Amino acid sequence: MPERDLVVVGGGPAGLAVAIRARQAGLDVTVLDRGRPPIDAACGEGLLPDTLAELAGMGVEPDTGSCAEFFGIRYVCDDLDAEARFAGRRALGVRRTVLHLALARRAEDLGAELRWGTQALGLEGRGVVTQGEVLRARRIVGADGRSSRVREWGGFGVRPARRVRHAVRRHFEIAPWTDLVEVHWAEQAEAYVTPIGASEVGVALLWNGDPARFDALLPRFPRLAARLAGAVPTSRDRGVTRFGARPQAVVAGNVALVGDAAGGVDPIVGEGLGLAFRQATALVGAVVADRIKDYQRACRRIGRAPRAMARTLLLLERGVRLRRGAVAALRADPALFSRLLAYHTGTLPAYRIGLVAAARLVARAATGSPS
Repeated sequence: MPERDLVVVGGGPAGLAVAIRARQAGLDVTVLDRGRPPIDAACGEGLLPDTLAELAGMGVEPDTGSCAEFFGIRYVCDDLDAEARFAGRRALGVRRTVLHLALARRAEDLGAELRWGTQALGLEGRGVVTQGEVLRARRIVGADGRSSRVREWGGFGVRPARRVRHAVRRHFEIAPWTDLVEVHWAEQAEAYVTPIGASEVGVALLWNGDPARFDALLPRFPRLAARLAGAVPTSRDRGVTRFGARPQAVVAGNVALVGDAAGGVDPIVGEGLGLAFRQATALVGAVVADRIKDYQRACRRIGRAPRAMARTLLLLERGVRLRRGAVAALRADPALFSRLLAYHTGTLPAYRIGLVAAARLVARAATGSPS
């Protein structure tokens, strides 16, 4: 078999993004996945404005009839809430299956070789072993998720997660009650509510500690539970557990990692897909320039802000006083909340947030002041 430019193991959004960017750059690429489209996964399903910009750059447009626009974020803690809107930009709630089909069709239209129903069995020299053949490539890409086999085969060292975290997602037939994504806070847990259609919302629950079921966790969020009372589930629960492990590097030899295989970011920031898409762009750029070490540096750079935001948000799990204080402070200073949201979505540099306002937010959150 002739040597390809890239063989990508994993045909989820990260792997397909690599294939799309590779074909846009004129590279030969083959994608392997043992599943078949549409592939579903536990996902919050909210695409922030910077993520939509990456999709536009790839020429991907999900079926808008199966989506819902949203325009900001609302934090909910007990009887308190605070909200901020994206500065003149939209975001999109879209079912993971709809997004996967859009990415797969775009990759196929561009000429990527998509081998669905094909399992990677290992690495051999400069190739990927499948049933009956070895696919040779200049570069092998592991886009096979949090439990990446490519990461294991390539000898990447992995740093374990600092805490045990879990997530589960369910959809409900109910008209969205807001054009914002709601984030409900509880003790050691969060709930994300994303509008994904005219009569459907997706609810993702994140928590620390022991595994649990959706119905056992929902009562931790009384306001949300009341909203969903009587709503009919429209999907089976999908979950993921013990996420957060990160490899010590994302490049080893001729193997590179993208998406959750590269460590990803805690789902609390809602930037997993955006991070994966930016990594795909950076990886293909490094391959084209034949400077693969540039990808390692790019990964550190593009992951810095999402990981800093994740660490900050996870602090709010430490106590009700801190959570209430933070939400009350953001409610009292909506302009600051908007600047923080703009920083989170990549439209505002950190220095524009404002040190005095940020210090006031921290002080108010620390005191738990409700006003």
